[in-house]
Amino acid sequence: MCDDQDLKAMSENLARTEFSRRHFAALSLGAGLAVALPRAANAMDVVEAEVDIKTPDGVADSYWVHPAAGKHPAVLVWTDIMGLRPAFRQIGKRLAEQGYSVLVPNPFYRIKRAPVVTAGLTMDTPEGREQLMANGRTLNATTNVTDARAFITWLDSQASVDAKRKMGTTGYCMGGSMVLRTAAELPDRIGAGATYHGGNGMATDKPESPHLLIPKMKASFLMALAESDDAQAPNVKTLLIEAFANAKLKAEVEVYKAKHGWCPPDSSVYDEKEAERAWARTLALFKTALA
Repeated sequence: MCDDQDLKAMSENLARTEFSRRHFAALSLGAGLAVALPRAANAMDVVEAEVDIKTPDGVADSYWVHPAAGKHPAVLVWTDIMGLRPAFRQIGKRLAEQGYSVLVPNPFYRIKRAPVVTAGLTMDTPEGREQLMANGRTLNATTNVTDARAFITWLDSQASVDAKRKMGTTGYCMGGSMVLRTAAELPDRIGAGATYHGGNGMATDKPESPHLLIPKMKASFLMALAESDDAQAPNVKTLLIEAFANAKLKAEVEVYKAKHGWCPPDSSVYDEKEAERAWARTLALFKTALA
């Protein structure tokens, strides 16, 4: 979710951290350029589709991918602020090849269908920065919950989804807060959550901080934090660890030696080694929590 806390944190990261400015400047948004993620030897054959999902606020265009045969646990993927694009289709497909039925929605469907940003737009220009932040301001805690319910209802109606098994949800950058709110809103459905460079808005001293929802959850978690984010707000990991411990939930909270934005393969700060480590930890989490 990209509420005021997340937007402020992202803005501060960009203002203070030169590598973040280079990251967004080098990334051609919507151009679809990305590193090809490796395909595992045990990868399943999958079926891909572009689907439209009705929500109370409109129609969300989404990427839908699942194994070609059988029923499998569902996974809902929340993108970063650049939205649905080829890099996230890669991420979704790779997860489906491991035996999951995966939905990657366009979080900005209220604005337009994906790609939402103009090809070549960068955060390094005032125009690019304003467009991305304006997009982010269209999302809030309410839209997050409304969308989560609509997407999960749709998932549970699909023949390839085993609705008797818990489902997972993952989120990148602003998607970190969305994972937490999704798990809190549907605790009996969400069995696992994973966030990657989720941003410092996930845990703050504000009364609406997403981490304060942890007592409502029943899921196990992977919280892969960026070293750069941790350097600016080291209390985030402490707040998360304490909240999960108090709620008696299994959670792996770790600071990865990588820059904010290191996981999507179209990022100029993409770190293959650390991204693959987070990927392996995600598969391990899902194997146990979604069994």
